Amino acid sequence: MRFPWAGRIAGPALGLAAAILAQAGPGLAQQASLPAITIGTLENGTVAWELQTIRDQGFDRQNGFELRMLALAGNPATQVAMQGGQVDSIVSDWIWVAVQRANGAPFTFWPYSTAVGGLVVPADSPVRTLADLEGRRIGIAGGPVDKSWLILRAFYRQQTGRDLADVTEQVFGAPPMIQHAAQTGEVAGAVNFWHFLALMQAAGMREVISVADAAQGLGLDPGTPLLGYVLRDDWVADHPDLARGLARASRQAKDLLSADDAAWQALRPVMGATTDAEFMALRDGWRAGIPAEGPVDADAARDLFAVLADLGGDDLTGGLTDLPEGLFWQGD
Repeated sequence: MRFPWAGRIAGPALGLAAAILAQAGPGLAQQASLPAITIGTLENGTVAWELQTIRDQGFDRQNGFELRMLALAGNPATQVAMQGGQVDSIVSDWIWVAVQRANGAPFTFWPYSTAVGGLVVPADSPVRTLADLEGRRIGIAGGPVDKSWLILRAFYRQQTGRDLADVTEQVFGAPPMIQHAAQTGEVAGAVNFWHFLALMQAAGMREVISVADAAQGLGLDPGTPLLGYVLRDDWVADHPDLARGLARASRQAKDLLSADDAAWQALRPVMGATTDAEFMALRDGWRAGIPAEGPVDADAARDLFAVLADLGGDDLTGGLTDLPEGLFWQGD
């Protein structure tokens, strides 16, 4: 059925809409036409805290883009999404990026966090040093080539000449399982991801040694970020303003969250904290992981890579013997 009056109404309506947009000024038109950056995230990942802050505070729009978040079901899913071009960026560690780059994927890395875990025990445990764990069972999240576990092994070997993996029994599992095993006494100590450790310490567990301290004891720079935004070379080349805008928005969010306690209240519903102690432990742990501004120090990264590769072998490095050129985006 045709309505001959439709055109008579549509014409003035479109004209009225154009007039409203014109009176609203360039800001509304610019906001409506901003290009999007889609970042793949874990549903309960800590990266979402920064990304939500970027959106809530309008740091994305201030820097010329609209941030979109695509929630995915695990690290492998985020990596597949990045490899398949479903997202513009994810957060991953630069060893994974290095392996991909060496295999022909044009990925590059911009720092997100230096946050690392440590080893914790029950508050009343007799364990005071790594040596006290000899003959005991350790729970480890992330598998045999977990970077925190490898650094602790390297540190223990430097101190004693023995491999911690040879003198202890290891139980590997998902972070919640390791948390439960440590809190119920199934393991004598636990190495877990930093945010799970924060919850465990908030519940009364005690840190024996942090990975940052172990790294420093090995002569490594504990400020070397392991986690960062993964970008494509061609995307950066085609959209340099967007890439720089994302880096600026990330820094703005970090600067705000590092200093403003009130800004964290908006994040509390998604942080998984059930008590004030958990909330503050997660907040303080995230803040401690804020990296220095600028790209990764490639020499410091190579030193860390050498230590990790020595114990992690091909299972970790995919056969890499050195970091590929262009791994770390310089921000320009």
